[in-house]
Amino acid sequence: MSTGGIATGGLSEVNRRYADRTRRAKELQEAGAQIFGYYCCYPPLEMLTALDIVPYRIGGDVREPITEADAVLETITCPFIRSSFDLALKGRYNFLDGLIVPHSCDTVQRIYEPWKEYNKPGFTFFVNVPHMLHPASFVFFKRELQRLRKALEEHAGRPISDERLREAITLHNQARSLLRELYDLRRSSPPLIAGSEVTEVLMVGHSTPVAEFIGLLTSVVEEVKRRPQKPVADGPRIMLWGSEMDDVAFVKLVEECGASVVVDDMCTGTRIFWHDVPQTPDPLDGLVTRYLDKIPCPRTYRQRSGTRREDLESRFSHLRDFIQQFGVDGLIFFLIRYCDTHELEAPDVREYLEAMGIPTLFLVDDYSVNTIGQLRTRVQAFVEMII
Repeated sequence: MSTGGIATGGLSEVNRRYADRTRRAKELQEAGAQIFGYYCCYPPLEMLTALDIVPYRIGGDVREPITEADAVLETITCPFIRSSFDLALKGRYNFLDGLIVPHSCDTVQRIYEPWKEYNKPGFTFFVNVPHMLHPASFVFFKRELQRLRKALEEHAGRPISDERLREAITLHNQARSLLRELYDLRRSSPPLIAGSEVTEVLMVGHSTPVAEFIGLLTSVVEEVKRRPQKPVADGPRIMLWGSEMDDVAFVKLVEECGASVVVDDMCTGTRIFWHDVPQTPDPLDGLVTRYLDKIPCPRTYRQRSGTRREDLESRFSHLRDFIQQFGVDGLIFFLIRYCDTHELEAPDVREYLEAMGIPTLFLVDDYSVNTIGQLRTRVQAFVEMII
């Protein structure tokens, strides 16, 4: 599985790549690699890696005004999707050779056809991900992954053998393990690594071949462990909950207010790596289990049972674990406007946390650095409240 070499350089290399997340993908494409863009947590990246295709998670740009997408999409559409599609219309994603879109939410689903129409990538595939966890859901999703596997094989002109798929699963699990190790370095007080630095690492991982990212992650973890001085002062320890955060602006704002972001439950954070793909006789079964059942996104409906409190505990016990393991003092809901999926889940999460005595702050943002700055006063007041 060729990946163009193993990167070294630690946090300085991460910072360089974060400043231009498309550069490495373009370099690899010029060297002959294919780059496939994808949305959300649900496309099984292991299949792409097994074919030496580089996965690239499509993002927006909170610093770029939306000027083209509103001619195609309604302005009440998720601003993250509008931003990412706006970049595509401006040619920023012309280097993508393919596109994979899952049914994670309605807005992500509906960007599939406009993207095909306006950008015309060489390969496109829509992955229909069930919203309910039922025995039939696992059967259905396995068939979806079989369809994806066949389509990728036809595009590449060669099969994805079970052996290659297991090798790819091992690589991605290794990267996930290193990310968990990096998060462990945030458990100390104060943390050994700042939340803004971790955010940069995560974003670089979304645009780097997995074997190369493993080398870079290993370098980062070793560098952080050797640090003579901790990068943030001792202050309130904050957890973030929400969907997309592909820029460090808000995390830096929290840090500037005197707090540390030590853990998260977000689709660009722990949801992408906290659980490995289990090794199974048929590797597709492991992919089905991990991608359908182990991502705690509100878009997945889990059967309600027991009392109200028992139901909340069943759905959100992973938050209790994070709070206890990382010594969380307060949680900030950071939602992108018009994200109904997370807005509908947030009241239940807040009820669960308040029963634990965890202070919360509910914020809705327009996916723009201009609006992020307007949240400073509320964040500052929240931090002062829990000091």
